[in-house]
Amino acid sequence: MKKVLISACLSMFTTLLIAGGDTSTTLSPVVTMENASCKTNKVYVDADAKLMWQDAAYTDGEDGAYKRGHSVGKAGKYRHAMNYCRALNYAGYNDWRLPTADELMKVHAPQFNPFVYHRGSDFWSSTPTTENRYYVVYTADAMQYPRKVSESNYIRCVRCLGKGYVFSRSKNVK
Repeated sequence: MKKVLISACLSMFTTLLIAGGDTSTTLSPVVTMENASCKTNKVYVDADAKLMWQDAAYTDGEDGAYKRGHSVGKAGKYRHAMNYCRALNYAGYNDWRLPTADELMKVHAPQFNPFVYHRGSDFWSSTPTTENRYYVVYTADAMQYPRKVSESNYIRCVRCLGKGYVFSRSKNVK
């Protein structure tokens, strides 16, 4: 049996070499999400409010963290949300922050969804309520609801546009 297996392997490698095949064992580079998908990470610019919104794809890990009450990437508990936005370096900017409840309510108006990547769930805001709670905005109705800081919700960061920012015709830009 071993002789048959060895003969078959040698025959296969010989055929590959004669046919010009590559028998090297190096692996091909990993395909990134940007290359594997037609959608790319973007920003949404609200020219009226002078705000730039993060519009990045959500991963399975982030969806799982949201459902299980954990913190990963763009989903997590309140402290994670604040730290995530503060540390974010996205679209060439590093001055991102967690939005206020009013900002989230305006951008998630029920008749208007400007985001390529969205979730029909709660998003953290920086607006405090009482008893160590903060408002989240539920995107389906654009209403705010108080949540405990230990709960997991989605995160979408925002930044203020500086003077001299040139607005493109498209609201969604790379």
